[in-house]
This record gives sequence, structure tokens and C-alpha cells, in this order.
Amino acid sequence: MFPSSSTSTELDASRTRERAGAGFTLLEVLVALVVIGLVLLASLRGAAALTTSARDARIKLLAVLTAENRLHELRLGGPQLPVGVNRQDCEQGGFQFVCEQSIQPTPNPFFRRVQVRVLNSDSGSEREYALLMSVLPSASN
Repeated sequence: MFPSSSTSTELDASRTRERAGAGFTLLEVLVALVVIGLVLLASLRGAAALTTSARDARIKLLAVLTAENRLHELRLGGPQLPVGVNRQDCEQGGFQFVCEQSIQPTPNPFFRRVQVRVLNSDSGSEREYALLMSVLPSASN
């Protein structure tokens, strides 16, 4: 009724082989960790790119609002629009911009061409974020 010693040894050996085949080798675990690390690195790069894009979109939106505000100020400021270029610092939403407005004559003396550029010089070189142009009424000279 009891198994013979040779049968018992064969059963123990087969069980040991089954347990050894069920696990992973150290090399397989290291390869899996490298693959997971590369996937995580790629996802971090993607997240960083999305964050940068979102920041640039927000800055561009604030720059357009700044340019629109400047055009509305000129429109509401009265009919006197002196010809020339004017640069001044302007702030919107916690960002510092440089607003450049250019007022030029038109063939019709009752109107002036107004161009507003909004620049950001955080990185040392100026980058244009918004450019709006309008024609506003002006008092004739």
C-alpha cells in the first residue's frame, strides 16, 4: 500500500521540477523591470509635453486678452489717435508682457490703422504671443 522508495523519490523530483518551472528567472524579472521603466519614462515625457502645451496655451490666451483690452482702451479713449509706435509693460493674469501699439494713418483721414502686438520676454528673447489689428475712427487734422 505504501509507495516504494523509488516511486517516492520520483514523485519528489517531479514536484521539484514543477515548482522550478513555475517561477521566473532573475534575468526575466530584470528584463520586465527595464521594460516597465522605459514605459514609465515615455509616459513622463508625454505628461511634461502636455504640461508645457497647456502653459503656452494659457499664456497665448492671456496675451490675446491683453491685446483686446488695449484696443478697447484706444477705442474708448476718444478720437485723438496720434500716429506713432508706443511700447509699454503690461501685466495680465500674473504674467508680464510687453505691449507694442502702432498707429498709422490710412488713406481716409477720419480713420487710423491700429496694430497691437503682445510680446513675452521671459526667456531673454522676445516672443510674439498676440497680434491684433483694427481700424479706429480718429478726429481729422
